[in-house]
Amino acid sequence: MWHPRRKLVSWDDLLAARDDARRGGRVVVWTNGSFDLLHPGHVGSLQSARALGDLLVVGLNSDASVRGYKGPTRPILTQDERAAMLAALECVDYVVVFDEPTPEAALARLKPDVHCKGAEYAPPHGRPVPEAPLVLGYGGRIEYLPLVPGLSTTALLDRIREKGGRDA
Repeated sequence: MWHPRRKLVSWDDLLAARDDARRGGRVVVWTNGSFDLLHPGHVGSLQSARALGDLLVVGLNSDASVRGYKGPTRPILTQDERAAMLAALECVDYVVVFDEPTPEAALARLKPDVHCKGAEYAPPHGRPVPEAPLVLGYGGRIEYLPLVPGLSTTALLDRIREKGGRDA
């Protein structure tokens, strides 16, 4: 019987899967994030990323790395909980955890064909993509995923606070 945990892989297993995919002419897509309090915006972005290739790898920031860039009260869900939810999504092929605050080291190891970022990074007015020189340097491309306005983990937390923690 299939189990989502099979999608939670080590780097060695992921690199072997990537090599198998490439031998078969398949396109490897990468996206990453904390995915804390998974919501429909995340799911839509992941589905869009999967449509750009044949194998979707989700890089998941570890608990320590999320605390490093979002503060001591985050993440809300542990990396194991977040990984399990991502792995349960049909559009996700593999989930791998990384400890760095940014994905450069992970991208340098995997060298995916496509690196996906949110639309907030899209040119000409988007935020800079620090890993762009790395991805473009090995021949990869960067794609920008649509965002759902008003849907973010921060917005969800604000909604919960507005309701005073009461049941909706």
